[in-house]
Amino acid sequence: MIITESVAEIESKLIEMRAAGAKIGFVPTMGALHPGHLSLVERAKKENDKVVVSIFVNPTQFNNPEDLKKYPRMPEKDFELLRSLDTDLVFFPEEKEIYPEGGPSKSDFDFGNLELIMEGKFRPGHFKGVGQVVSRLFEIVEADKAYFGEKDFQQVAVIRELVRQKNFKTEIISCPTIREPDGLAMSSRNLLLSKEMRIEAVKISQALYYIRDHREENELSVIKSKAIAMIEDSGNLKVEYLEIVDAKTLTPVIHWSDSETLRCLAAVQAGNIRLIDNVQLH
Repeated sequence: MIITESVAEIESKLIEMRAAGAKIGFVPTMGALHPGHLSLVERAKKENDKVVVSIFVNPTQFNNPEDLKKYPRMPEKDFELLRSLDTDLVFFPEEKEIYPEGGPSKSDFDFGNLELIMEGKFRPGHFKGVGQVVSRLFEIVEADKAYFGEKDFQQVAVIRELVRQKNFKTEIISCPTIREPDGLAMSSRNLLLSKEMRIEAVKISQALYYIRDHREENELSVIKSKAIAMIEDSGNLKVEYLEIVDAKTLTPVIHWSDSETLRCLAAVQAGNIRLIDNVQLH
């Protein structure tokens, strides 16, 4: 496994791989890897000749400096995990490699309504930062396929729109959310939860599954209110948003019949840690 911090070096290695006819799979991450990330790497290995994983905590997608500061970083453990999967190439750049003078700025990106609702509403500028870093990484790696987890469902929609706007040739592959045995969506942020909040956090997935399994029993607004109450019943968790949307457009719906492909997305504050999750309803 090759680990490089240099754009010039990774581009050189990728030229060699492509010259040998290799198809390149790419898994962009911010590190603190867990089985969810590793499942993306495993799928990329099955579908490509070579796999590149990037580890870069992107400062431009954090609208809260404290959130950036406390984001978990454990590169040596990450390298060990990636080595165990026979990852071909790990890109571990410093900020100056990703954002050299004259690189893409956040103002270069406009995702319309996608960046104004749910995550975009509560994290202003977040998706412009995502667009900034993913655009730069796609330009460097020029992968045939890139793999993203559906836990960040809105982010995947934004990245698909980025690919459309910038005409990138990389195919976006979205992969199912990997969960803990009790149902909590795997996330690097779970490492930051207190023991009490970790126990509480399972209520998020339980509430989303409640909506999925009981949607025929009452009006959408009633089921949605019950789900929010389930999450907040102890007073330890606070729902930022819980929206039922058309899965293709992410437009919130009012009635169950408003779309044939519904998805429920939620963001919840667990103490000072913010968690997101989503579940396909049908």
